[in-house]
Amino acid sequence: METRRIIFSGSGGQGIITAAIILAEAAVIHEDLNAVQTQAYGPEARGGATRADVIISDTPIYYPKVDHPNLVICLTQAAYNRFSGLIRPGGLLLSDSHYVRQDPRVDARQVELGMYEAVMNDIGKPIVFNICVLGALIGLTGLVRAESIQSVLETKIPADFVEINRRALQTGLGMVTEGIS
Repeated sequence: METRRIIFSGSGGQGIITAAIILAEAAVIHEDLNAVQTQAYGPEARGGATRADVIISDTPIYYPKVDHPNLVICLTQAAYNRFSGLIRPGGLLLSDSHYVRQDPRVDARQVELGMYEAVMNDIGKPIVFNICVLGALIGLTGLVRAESIQSVLETKIPADFVEINRRALQTGLGMVTEGIS
């Protein structure tokens, strides 16, 4: 496996850090890969800038920060404006069409999906938006299997919320496999 360097970005309250943690744990615990996860966020509990880095590799990882990501996920326009320029040429930039307007000058494969709207239409609760994003990400990249994400979810969240998160994961996967944008 090629080492994958990922930046998740958005604002506080969108579940960016949780999504990054779940992805890293799925890679380590269920895929037998190496992973590191770091995070940074503004002083505001909600609404401030949030960034979480994940590196996944089948070789040792010696530096935990992501400088030139292969993958960037932007869930707000401010995050897009700040982090889209960091992506390696030809990398994958995933954004949500509800919150972000893409710039065609960014040298990346830009994928814009209506993930927020899909979550609201399919589930009706924005709290699982981050899990839908994870579903779309793994559907586009194959970083880990959906079953690995689901297994981590079952250990991380209360049992009453497992089903709604499973549905959000499937919604994200379905957007990629069905070509819905």
